[in-house]
Amino acid sequence: MKSFFARVFRMIFGLFLFALGIMLTIRANIGYAPWEVFHVGIADTLGLSLGVVSIAVGIIILLVTKLLGEKVGFGAILNMLLIGIFLNIIIFMDFIPKMGNFFYGIIMLVLGLIIISIGSYFYIGSGFGAGPRDNLMIVLAKKTKISAGICRSIIEMTVLIIGWFLGGMVGLGTVISVFGIGFFIQITFKILKFDVTAVKHESLAETFVFLLGKGNKGKEP
Repeated sequence: MKSFFARVFRMIFGLFLFALGIMLTIRANIGYAPWEVFHVGIADTLGLSLGVVSIAVGIIILLVTKLLGEKVGFGAILNMLLIGIFLNIIIFMDFIPKMGNFFYGIIMLVLGLIIISIGSYFYIGSGFGAGPRDNLMIVLAKKTKISAGICRSIIEMTVLIIGWFLGGMVGLGTVISVFGIGFFIQITFKILKFDVTAVKHESLAETFVFLLGKGNKGKEP
């Protein structure tokens, strides 16, 4: 059980880092990262909060990846919920300044991408199943045999185009994000010797069976 809770902590920590990285790319104020162009475009169009849109999009992507044969794990559910919740908390606390200087904006954007990459390492490596967006990256990497970094860049470009048509903010920072996120994920995973396709993720059912088994053992005389 100690190992289980250590993995849960690792996953939640990774999701917090992911949300923090997202807000840094937004506050950089030189163009949103692709997913944020997409999310903000939808949020502005429908009049919803960024966190609510993030959760709703996650549900849709989760269903798509499930249809493509990827496991739905405890991590995917928490990813879908916690990133949106963390985003709303960070926005409410308002502790990340909005950059008004282009040079500092680039520094903040790059820092955000690095933090997103590290967050991905932590929560994907927990083995509870990647979040909806990273599940999509993993499915493409498995199906096409293309590196995870390149698959991520393809996905980012697609959502960027859709988000731009919806009115999301596009700038030089967006271009940096499109090519930078795949690069930083690839470099981070390589430095940490992390093969995303080799991680054996638990399905939601497997996690419940484990917990129920531990609970039943605790009741034994």
